Amino acid sequence: MGSSASSPNPDKIQGSGQVTISDEELKKRLTGEQYYVTRQKGTERAFTGEYWNTKTPGTYHCICCDTPLFESSTKFDSGTGWPSYYQPIGNNVKSKMDLSIIFMPRQEVLCAVCDAHLGHVFDDGPPPTGKRYCINSASLKLKPM
Repeated sequence: MGSSASSPNPDKIQGSGQVTISDEELKKRLTGEQYYVTRQKGTERAFTGEYWNTKTPGTYHCICCDTPLFESSTKFDSGTGWPSYYQPIGNNVKSKMDLSIIFMPRQEVLCAVCDAHLGHVFDDGPPPTGKRYCINSASLKLKPM
């Protein structure tokens, strides 16, 4: 997950952006579902998340470290039941191969600053990128315009 193997304190969560948040602090700040999704690579059920059908203009931030991740202008209705975006903000998200389901390899999407699990990215999105960042609402915090 986001734990650094070389860290002297295994309770520290450190992402590549050098933000360190203790596991204890995250457990205090996040709901059980938010912690499950962002730190244990969970997934909320389709059509149940707070933002899957939200049309409010604003910026979606990481629930763990407050990094801006997606603009509402890049959100689209994918019909999947999760908030979907065709483009992240700058280099604020990263992806890596997820082989947790052997017959269905996917690209996992993580916050580039704190390594929070956000969701997955697929190559079936709309122009201009052709990407579909399928993101769990529990990993996001919308800051309306």
